[in-house]
Amino acid sequence: MGFLDSIESMAGGAGQQDNARVAGGMMQAVQEHPGGLQGVLDTLRQNGMGQHVQNWTQGQPTPVAPEQVQQGLAGTGLIDSIAAKAGVSPQVAQIAMATLLPLAIAHFTRGGQPAGEGEMGGLAQQFLGKFL
Repeated sequence: MGFLDSIESMAGGAGQQDNARVAGGMMQAVQEHPGGLQGVLDTLRQNGMGQHVQNWTQGQPTPVAPEQVQQGLAGTGLIDSIAAKAGVSPQVAQIAMATLLPLAIAHFTRGGQPAGEGEMGGLAQQFLGKFL
């Protein structure tokens, strides 16, 4: 099973329609976040999720608990931003991100490094296309 196929099978927590909206909101919010994807990775590491980030960037996108998402992104406002962009509650965004965040990081950090600016658009379309 390929990476994008695994999204479909794993992303059932908040419902397919919510997952699609949260995935889109997450792409927008991460692009607007200070430092982009690298900034998100740094924040997750600083907030005690270094081992998870390491696993995800090595292609092991194991989901985490919604509480871990909250802990890892604490103080960034990212969950609220994603929820607002997706048109869902912060709780729904947090639940969906427990599955989507590891998948997105694995997808956008091929070889352990965040994708370059030129690659992001195509990778984002591929990632989001699975939900639409």
